[in-house]
Amino acid sequence: MKIAIASGKGGTGKTSLATNLAAFIAEKEEVILVDLDVEEPNSGLFVQGDLITEEIQYKQIPEWKQESCTLCNLCQQNCNFNAVIQLGAHIMVFPQLCHSCFACSELCPTGSLPMVSDRIGKISSFKKGNILFFESRLDIGQEQAVPLIAQTNERIDSIDHISMKIFDAPPGTSCPVIEATKNVDLIILVTEPTPFGLNDLQLAVDTMDAMNKTYCVVINRYESGFDALEEYCIKNSIPVVAKIPNMREIASLYSNGKLFYHIPEVKNALEDIVQFIRNTEL
Repeated sequence: MKIAIASGKGGTGKTSLATNLAAFIAEKEEVILVDLDVEEPNSGLFVQGDLITEEIQYKQIPEWKQESCTLCNLCQQNCNFNAVIQLGAHIMVFPQLCHSCFACSELCPTGSLPMVSDRIGKISSFKKGNILFFESRLDIGQEQAVPLIAQTNERIDSIDHISMKIFDAPPGTSCPVIEATKNVDLIILVTEPTPFGLNDLQLAVDTMDAMNKTYCVVINRYESGFDALEEYCIKNSIPVVAKIPNMREIASLYSNGKLFYHIPEVKNALEDIVQFIRNTEL
């Protein structure tokens, strides 16, 4: 069972929910927590386990061999991402733009663009009690998060002795979010009761509908006074499975890097979420 915690915008409490939900479930069973927000992973601030493994990850990019190149220009013509261009008598490769599709390398008649490994980041695993935590971190200067997210998902899929897997997805609705959520069973959209929260929830809902995914909503920092958010969910038959209250105690613990799932109001909300997960036909 793979559950992604996502949001239409940053700062709604996505990581807070992912880490506290994992810790709550871990009181009774083993759980995998995966931070797929590879450009700025911070679940590890709250789940500080013992380091088990650290694996460097690579993507494949073309490397130009001038001595055999005939400057036929097929590489530039077939690159949809402008990662390979011909400038006079030279072929220039831009690794940040390359999507590792192999087209330029496979179509080169003289084999002048062999694919080579280029480091993009690392995947680290940690153990803390019943939580097996994976942190996927993109190297500074790398511009594409999708390849590392895909490699992380492959790594997690190879683990079959733990059934509950929680993914802390990137914020927004761009390509990294699509990659992080496309193969999960259920997506929990975290939002907040503000006009900005509603606007970005609508974007996230449109994205999940386009992907034909099963999803629900959790309202974080909940307090009365903004009814439009719940009205939108009711109108569109979107289940609101839990409301985490706006409490100073939660903010204080969070700002100090501590989990808060033991607070009665939060614990009740997490119980509702787990019950919804168990009762949902996936």
